[in-house]
Amino acid sequence: MVEARVAQLTGVYAVSALGRGADAQLAGALAGVPAFGPVDRFDTAARRVTVAATVPEVATLPNELAAAIDGACRAAGLDRAQRAGCALLLAVHGGPTLGAGPVAGAGPALGPAPAVLAGQLAARCGLSGHTRVYTSACVSASTAVADAAARITRGDVERVVVAAGYLVEPDQFALFDAGRALAVDGAVRPFSAGRRGLLLGDGVAAVVLESSTGRRRGVDPVATVVGWGRAGDAFHPCQPEPGGTGLARAVGGALRRAGLPPQSVGYVNANATGTAQSDTAEAAALRRALGGHADRVPVSSTKSVHGHALEASGLLELVVTALALRHGELPVNAGWLAQDESCPLNVVKDGPRRTTATHALTLNAAFGGANTALLVGVG
Repeated sequence: MVEARVAQLTGVYAVSALGRGADAQLAGALAGVPAFGPVDRFDTAARRVTVAATVPEVATLPNELAAAIDGACRAAGLDRAQRAGCALLLAVHGGPTLGAGPVAGAGPALGPAPAVLAGQLAARCGLSGHTRVYTSACVSASTAVADAAARITRGDVERVVVAAGYLVEPDQFALFDAGRALAVDGAVRPFSAGRRGLLLGDGVAAVVLESSTGRRRGVDPVATVVGWGRAGDAFHPCQPEPGGTGLARAVGGALRRAGLPPQSVGYVNANATGTAQSDTAEAAALRRALGGHADRVPVSSTKSVHGHALEASGLLELVVTALALRHGELPVNAGWLAQDESCPLNVVKDGPRRTTATHALTLNAAFGGANTALLVGVG
């Protein structure tokens, strides 16, 4: 009998304002203390909002990405020889890559174009397989993970490294500020009454996805990517479809691929950015996709503590979700003020919540109506 191929997370690493390393992300998410503070990386004097979740003493984005890839490979027990032939899927911002300077207060450093950056990172980290770049905004990293999982489960490859990075820089900060998307009260309040918007945050992450080769090396996988779904709603360039139809289809696709019912979902790390329209649409999507189970499943958004890492969000949040599920404790939804009637969900409030759940969803959505759902399992 042929064993079904699965895509296991055998090595994870991440950096955000919560700290360096995967364990720091879980500890920060469970503590529920937002990591937002004044931006000193560039001048914000002309901006309405002047805070973000930034990493102190951060290196350039290429250097942070290389360190993350090496960290994930070490966690997976991969030496340089075992990295040979491994593909690299990289999620970063389109156009020339911007990385914060190595000195606090330094301006952005113009780096190589994304395709060049991917090749340089692969060579630097000993990954000699093909490279692919994802620049599809806030679903970049989750799309890369879905592609990696698909290639592994089809039997095309044994192992893929997915990396993603965004460091808060002046251009995107100015665009979100000018568009009045940033929270003027300096807090991200997903699904809550009184929410004022999103806040940006640094995020650099890398994961190793493998078939059963990790177990043969004696590596205990962190989690398994058991399902994934992608769907578009093409409703508006910036606004979500109010009924959440695209995101609901993505969730449904992930469940069908995994062969699991909605009741199997024990936690949702929501895309929820703290903006009025997107949170309401996501709540509608969950009710559409999960039916009555949406009243019971615990939901939170870890963007409430580490901020919105744009292209890197999907990977950073996947790492946090997988670790939380494995740990048996669900992150709190920070910034909560009061129930919003447009978001009737079982939000994790006040503190982390113990769980024995074995499956969780992590959701992402982007401008242009792009939606992704990753379903992970442990045990």
